[in-house]
Amino acid sequence: MSHDHNHHHHIDGNYNNKFKIGVALNLAFVLIEFIFGILNDSLALIADAGHNLSDIIGLLIAWGASYLVLKKPTKNFTYGFKKSSILAAQINALILLVAIGIIIWEAVDRIKSPPEVNGEILMIVAGIGVIINGITTYLFLSGKDTDLNIKGAYLHMLADTLISLGVVLSGFIIYMTNISLIDPIISIVIAIIILWGTWGLLTEATKLSLDAVPQSIDLEKIRKYIQSISQINEIHDLHVWALSTTENALTMHIIVEKKENEDSLIKKINHHLKSEFNITHTTIQIEEIKCESGC
Repeated sequence: MSHDHNHHHHIDGNYNNKFKIGVALNLAFVLIEFIFGILNDSLALIADAGHNLSDIIGLLIAWGASYLVLKKPTKNFTYGFKKSSILAAQINALILLVAIGIIIWEAVDRIKSPPEVNGEILMIVAGIGVIINGITTYLFLSGKDTDLNIKGAYLHMLADTLISLGVVLSGFIIYMTNISLIDPIISIVIAIIILWGTWGLLTEATKLSLDAVPQSIDLEKIRKYIQSISQINEIHDLHVWALSTTENALTMHIIVEKKENEDSLIKKINHHLKSEFNITHTTIQIEEIKCESGC
C-alpha cells in the first residue's frame, strides 16, 4: 500500500489582505445604502444594503474557512479542518437564499402600495455600489476557478455588481418617468438574479459535502488511464472525493500480475493524477493476481 500526501493550498497570505479590503469596502457601502434607503424610502436601496450585509457575512465566513484549511490535523480531526471551506460555501448559499426570500416578500408588499422614490439619489448611491462591488469582485477573480470557497465570494460580489447596475437603471427610469412601481419590480429582478447564481453554488457545495466526485474531475478518464498501464490487470474500489474546495483525494486497489517496481508505478500514477486531475492525496493498494492451480 502506498500513500501520497502532497498538500497544495491555493489560499496564500495575499487573500488575507483581499478579504480585509473587501469587507471594509462593503461595510462602508452598506452604511451608505441603508442611510440613503431610509431617507428616501427606497426598498431597492434597503434590499441591496441587506444583501450587501449578507455578503459581508459571507466574506467573513469564506475568510475564516480559508484560515481553517491551513490548520494542522489534530487527534480528532485527522484531516484537519479542510472541509470547512466546503461548509463555508454551503452557508454562503443558504444566507443568500434567506436574503432572496426577504427581498421578494418586501417587494410584493411594496407593489401593493409603492412609495415615492428619489430616482436621482438611487442612481448616485447605486453607482457607488457598482464601483465598490466591481473592485471587490476583481479581488477574487484569480481564485474562482480553483477554489469553490473563493468562487462563492466571487459570485456574491459579481452578482452585487450586476444588481447595482440594475438599481442604477431603476433610478434612471424613476427619474425620467416618476413611476415608483419600478423600484419593487427591480427588487424582484434582483432576487431572481441572486437565486440563479446561488443555486449552482449550493448544489455543488452540497455534493462535495456528501463526498461526491468533484465537478472538475472525470472519473471515467481516471479509470481508463489506470487501465491503460500495462502492469495493471484490474482496478477496483476506486473512490475520489474533495478534502476541501482546493484538494482532492483518491483511494483505489490495483491488481498486477507480479509485485515489482511498485515505487516507480506509484510515482507514475501520482504524477499523472496530480498534473491532470489535481488529485494530491492518494492511497493506492497494490494486489497480486491470485494464481489458481496450473497458472
